[in-house]
Amino acid sequence: MKEGFRQSMAWLHTWSGLLVGWVLFMVFAAGTASYFKDEITFWMKPELHAIAQTSAPQAKTAEAAVDFLQQRGADAPRWFITLPTEREPSTSVLWLKPPPPPGSAPVERRRRFDRAMLDPATGQAMTAARETRGGEFFYRLHFDLHYMPALWARWIVGFCAMFMLVAIFSGIVTHKRIFKDFFTFRPKKGQRSWLDAHNVTAVLALPYHLMITYTGLVTLMFMYMPWGPQVAYKDRGGEQAFFSEAFPGGGRDQFKASGNKAPLAPIAPMVAQASAHWNGAAVGRITVHLPNDANSVVSIARAEGPQLSYDQPSMQFNGATGALIGAFGDMPRPAAETRGVLYGLHIGRFADPLLRALFFLSGIVGCLMVATGLLLWAVKERQKFAKTLKQGGRIGFGLRLVDGLNLGAVAGLPVAMASFFWANRLLPLDVADRGEAEIRWFFIVWGATAVLGLLRPTLRMWQAQLALGALLFVLLPVLNAFTGPAPLTVSLRSGPSAVAGFDLVVMALGFGLAGAAWLVERKRRKTAAAQAARKQPPSGLATSGQGS
Repeated sequence: MKEGFRQSMAWLHTWSGLLVGWVLFMVFAAGTASYFKDEITFWMKPELHAIAQTSAPQAKTAEAAVDFLQQRGADAPRWFITLPTEREPSTSVLWLKPPPPPGSAPVERRRRFDRAMLDPATGQAMTAARETRGGEFFYRLHFDLHYMPALWARWIVGFCAMFMLVAIFSGIVTHKRIFKDFFTFRPKKGQRSWLDAHNVTAVLALPYHLMITYTGLVTLMFMYMPWGPQVAYKDRGGEQAFFSEAFPGGGRDQFKASGNKAPLAPIAPMVAQASAHWNGAAVGRITVHLPNDANSVVSIARAEGPQLSYDQPSMQFNGATGALIGAFGDMPRPAAETRGVLYGLHIGRFADPLLRALFFLSGIVGCLMVATGLLLWAVKERQKFAKTLKQGGRIGFGLRLVDGLNLGAVAGLPVAMASFFWANRLLPLDVADRGEAEIRWFFIVWGATAVLGLLRPTLRMWQAQLALGALLFVLLPVLNAFTGPAPLTVSLRSGPSAVAGFDLVVMALGFGLAGAAWLVERKRRKTAAAQAARKQPPSGLATSGQGS
């Protein structure tokens, strides 16, 4: 603190942002894409584009899904049914496989489930639709990091989010003219221009940045800070007792199989009763615990709507008799409702298309804020090597490493995201575990761009990767036209609107990356001209040398 409070905050802001900036850029980018994860998944299943959505009563759709699960997963310990919505036109069913025999090798969590998509009118599996993780991959990536154990990944992301929160608050303290600087941008001024760009992108969506960072920590609050429930409920059954009291009806450990078979009661009356209880609101999810057992329980949750809270009310029925067990969440407790609202704010599923687009744009601005912050540090640090570079020397290892990491994260990640969509359309449909194959191509391309960036962190490499990302994004609508039934010329006129929206957004992203590549090319030429001028001797000396 000997340099003053504001200078100390500037130091804290710089290092709290730099040390985790590359992870934060990925988290922001993948999280931003997740606002439209349903639309992304729909685009990545072109076989569904030409199928007109046939509306059917929810009760009939639920019955058809149960009939399908009786055929495919009658012995499963749990069924999950997600009914169609405007954003997801098909019925999604998921069933948990029976536990493996004792002594067998453990099964990866994702492989313990079977899933299918059903036509809502007929209940038949849509076998033509290709296997893909779609937008769900980006949603999970931004907090699970995919190849890493989920617990470790969530701790890492939470650690980075906490650093982000520190960087935001220290940045507010550091910039005493924060709102004045928002209206200031001085191009072609080197470090000053990068600082102006960082200030503008930081202040433009400052409320969003604060909200999304804090609520991201809240979503996993019970993992990061479990001590309160552990202490308060130490003598009352531990954390499970806390969750049962705070979120009644949401637990699953209280369901124990009786071992006696009993047919599942008709699901349609339960759906109708739940909808009537919620004044005609639609049903969103149905979970059947212990199907075809005398102790089976059917849990029905209300569909997500304009309510801010992520936690939706639910009703439970006796699966064997159809009798109502209880209604939960109609009047949530204040603490649980506060947590549900903060959770809902983070994922934004309550938002209509216009508000969701605003969240998306704010997320893009957040990506730019993180990127300009990372680049600003490198620009400032490079000035320390200006004299060495003029004499033909090399920059230090630390700066070269940061340059390479910046290149791989900021320029390489868009290339990998675009490659993920290209792999979706170009991989053969019969590839084994096709969804994972698409994801592998995402990481292969991202790894290649990162290695190239570390090997040659130059302006030409920046230009090449930005241009490649621009080309891949801009040509995605062309790829869609050749590999799907709804090219942009058709989808703009008659839909599906989700396909048209996806094509337009990726084109806009591609043009943005092309503009960045053009700016890098201008900078590269200017730098090359300056270096050539320094190497060329003055004209007077050159003339005397020639004459001697």
